[in-house]
Amino acid sequence: MSQRALIQLSGVTKQFGATQVLKGVDLEIDQSEVVCIVGPSGSGKSTLLRCMVFLEEHDAGEIRIDGEPIGFTTGKDGRRRRMGEAGIRKARRNVGMVFQQFNLWPHMTALGNVAEALVRVRRLPRAEAQRKAQAALDRVGLAGKGGSYPSQLSGGQQQRVAIARALAMEPEIMLFDEPTSSLDPELVGEVLEVMRVLARDGMTMVVVTHEMGFAAQVATSVVFVDEGRILAKGPPRQIFLEDGHPRIRQFLDNYRQRNAFWQDVPAAAEAVGG
Repeated sequence: MSQRALIQLSGVTKQFGATQVLKGVDLEIDQSEVVCIVGPSGSGKSTLLRCMVFLEEHDAGEIRIDGEPIGFTTGKDGRRRRMGEAGIRKARRNVGMVFQQFNLWPHMTALGNVAEALVRVRRLPRAEAQRKAQAALDRVGLAGKGGSYPSQLSGGQQQRVAIARALAMEPEIMLFDEPTSSLDPELVGEVLEVMRVLARDGMTMVVVTHEMGFAAQVATSVVFVDEGRILAKGPPRQIFLEDGHPRIRQFLDNYRQRNAFWQDVPAAAEAVGG
């Protein structure tokens, strides 16, 4: 299967007040690529992800989803113009996003949470929306939980409902912003396993994460971000074992000292290879 670039960023910048959060980011993500974005807290990782779907408005540069610009277009006069909301929604149509928080409606069952967007956004009849919603819940291992309310589900199950909700829209790209950061450690594995299956199925994925073991095992490419810049992009082996950039080595040394599971990361990166 020939690959094509599904996400392209060129010279993207973003500033909050006096703080420059993104500093001329260039990045290209191909079809079926699994990209894990790692780096220290406050480095701009989540902002970068949110800019990809125009949940944050980039100040300069260009972002394209499957070849089409999102957020801004350039007129014949060379001026940058903000797209209308309809154009932004159209550009997002093949992108699903999963956040740190689950953002489920507490008054709706798991099935209702997944089906609602299909009814409201895709305008599907409710019976068809519920059928697709049930299939999505089956896909994330929640076949028997469709009638449960969020308060009756564990954090890991709620996050899997959120993933099912995104999958039900049949996106070509899935973005994950620290999807396990709000979970108790014992629940992290069930969410990561769903993401591993999506990766094996060929889903194009961009994942902001502090889970280095997951990045080493699953990513086709790891992007290291620091102070709003991409310092390196490469296979897990290159980033975790070979890259000699002093900032990357410092970050990984600090991670190793804090994390008892560090020993799994080099082994996973070695197994994945270059």
